Amino acid sequence: MSERILYSACAEFEAARRLESAPPRAALHGHSFVASACVRVDGAALPAWAPFAGGETDALRERLRAAVAPLDYQLLNEHVTLPSDANLARWIRARLAPAAIERIGVRSTRAQGVDIGAAGPARAWRRYRFEAAHQLPRVAPGHKCGRMHGHGFAVVLHAHDADGAALDAAWAPLHLQLHHGCLNDIAGLDNPTSELIASWIWTRLQPRLASLCRVTVHETATCGAHFDGARYRIWKDLGFDSAVRLAQAPPGDARGRVHGHSYRLRLHLGAPLDTVMGWTIDFGDVKEIFAPVFERLDHQPLHELPGVAAAGALGIARWARAEATAALPQLERIDLLETSGCGVALDWGPEQAALPA
Repeated sequence: MSERILYSACAEFEAARRLESAPPRAALHGHSFVASACVRVDGAALPAWAPFAGGETDALRERLRAAVAPLDYQLLNEHVTLPSDANLARWIRARLAPAAIERIGVRSTRAQGVDIGAAGPARAWRRYRFEAAHQLPRVAPGHKCGRMHGHGFAVVLHAHDADGAALDAAWAPLHLQLHHGCLNDIAGLDNPTSELIASWIWTRLQPRLASLCRVTVHETATCGAHFDGARYRIWKDLGFDSAVRLAQAPPGDARGRVHGHSYRLRLHLGAPLDTVMGWTIDFGDVKEIFAPVFERLDHQPLHELPGVAAAGALGIARWARAEATAALPQLERIDLLETSGCGVALDWGPEQAALPA
């Protein structure tokens, strides 16, 4: 599968709006909005909108900030006829200069937002939370997940052109079943892995919510699973604090000096479901297998790795892929964020994994 390069950035703005809906959203109210953009770059050539190799993310963030600046501290109804999250995303997309826009997103609260791809309808998402206990009965003796324990699970429902109220109504009866319960006691969840929780939710929602396109389950803040009705994909997040220097930065640009970031690395893995274990791969195994690569990233001068000084975050992602894929053949994508929402994704899987909502 050919390599796909996706640069992402986000920008915040504060604004008020009125929506044509039932109270209270029909009243004048406000949000701290977050706009996000994902731009696809094909081949090794430097995009026309980027000043130098390694400066792509910063350039995209500045362009996105300029695109949303007219909305900051404004009444959105004066700029957008019906300022829903989807229409705001369309308004921003029309004003963002880079071509090959893969996705524009608007998050109006931590629990809701919308993504609009290069083609197709808007995809609304809502985040829900439930507190529950579970144990995995089929793991090896001594595995910590074999003991009864609990999580604050998060579930994100993604649906095409969906109304938030419809998503809330569909989720409500499942929340009553899951919240403050033991998942193993629920019919169909005797082996409640993240993957099987996602498919259990899908099976119960999709028949009455035909626009549902994906269920995401966050088991912890650093791992979880997607299910789209046909395919499972998991992710594992790792954080590391390291130095970097961008050799292509022009004279006088501070990024040409040694500096650093608190990086967030997300490993996406896809594989057929193991019908015995109920997972694609154990999250703990992913962390353990990737550990030798992680040790060479954490608290290190990353510009000393091959290709990193010349390419920045993209060079780090490519290096990590080259080092990890032999031991982790299920690996399909690597996201590397330098700051919140801003970074690069290297994707070579059969289909594109969604960036975190």
